Amino acid sequence: MSGHSKWSTIKRAKGATDAKRAAQFTKVSREITIAARIGGPDPASNPRLRLAIDKGRGLNMPNDNIKRAIERAAGLGQSEAYEEITYEGYGPGGVAVLVEAATDNRNRTASEVRSLFTKAGGALASSGAVAWQFEARGVIECSGKFDAVGEAAIEAGAADVEADGEGVLVYAEPHEVHAVRAALEAAGVAVNAAEIGIVAKSTVEISADDARKTLKLIDALEELDDVQRVTANFEVPPEVFAEIAG
Repeated sequence: MSGHSKWSTIKRAKGATDAKRAAQFTKVSREITIAARIGGPDPASNPRLRLAIDKGRGLNMPNDNIKRAIERAAGLGQSEAYEEITYEGYGPGGVAVLVEAATDNRNRTASEVRSLFTKAGGALASSGAVAWQFEARGVIECSGKFDAVGEAAIEAGAADVEADGEGVLVYAEPHEVHAVRAALEAAGVAVNAAEIGIVAKSTVEISADDARKTLKLIDALEELDDVQRVTANFEVPPEVFAEIAG
């Protein structure tokens, strides 16, 4: 199982017991607002907005919440001037970490992120220091047997396919994620979620102790209201993976 596939499993295991749905709604609402502000309020012509709305619906976000988030982008509701910032840093064991944030106060967010890295024994890095170790990819989570989904994915023009527990992860170029998703659904594949994410080009091996510390850092970062997503490039050791996913 690859690093990204393990991350997917860990996220589901944590989400199954995570009662912070209101916080999830807040993060997705910001994502919807930013996407609508940048690309317009019509999801039919704004792929990023369409993905954000799909993510909200996947969390059972009420339609009124989605509507209000779009209206904020058009200045029709109470609106904060969110800006997107990516912080780069090193965690325990030298793990490369990317922190994607949407904030209305750059100084506050930078201070909070820096503090958490420092407490974990890591440090923030300069722009470009670790970003080269990651790339944007379309990630589509599917249910079904690997062979059947894999065949449909190849026909749909996917870049790669891998097993993900009882499901399958299908990868696509960012600009093709909607077309690949539509082709998969047309072929009868059950698509659970799709997004344009940041994934590590390769992973590094670290000790189980450093892995636990890094996961604790990631949890702390993700709890910040301004943080949208955290990505790291380490391979989760089998014993640590079993502790979380089992």
